[in-house]
Amino acid sequence: MASRHMVIFVTSLILLPMAFASIEAVDDAPATVEKTIDVVVEGMVYCQSCEHFGTWSLTGAKPIPSAKVSVTCKNHKGQVNYYKVFETDKNGYLHAILEGFKMSHYILDHPLHSCYVKPVWSPLENCSLLSNVNYGLNGAPLRYENKRSLGRNYEAVIYAAGPLAFRPSQCP
Repeated sequence: MASRHMVIFVTSLILLPMAFASIEAVDDAPATVEKTIDVVVEGMVYCQSCEHFGTWSLTGAKPIPSAKVSVTCKNHKGQVNYYKVFETDKNGYLHAILEGFKMSHYILDHPLHSCYVKPVWSPLENCSLLSNVNYGLNGAPLRYENKRSLGRNYEAVIYAAGPLAFRPSQCP
């Protein structure tokens, strides 16, 4: 019986260093890559038709390529902590990745509450006046539509803004 306990004791002494060696190997493993989470704002920018001037209707509106749109975010103290101007693509579509956007307070500085989007400039001379479609004059609020873009070690939470519009300067 004593020899059996001795065998178990010796076996334990032999296996014990192997257990610590495997723990060290885990500590030496490369650190996991931190997941990146971006905030993205998307929307469309249009030229509102003269027939619907003064309304929020975009019936007959045409997309504006290369229009400039600003995204402004304020912290819970009312201070601007993010501002950038983005350009729409050839179809008038805005896809703005808010690189560098940080929330100092995860509830009060949330993009839904702290960010808004405004049309800034239209390349169309005949459609360059700001319109108040979706509160574009004061800043359109963001909407969360449960849209995400996922990748390996990447996630983008996508918020919708607008649609926004400019209006013609000369309407009959």
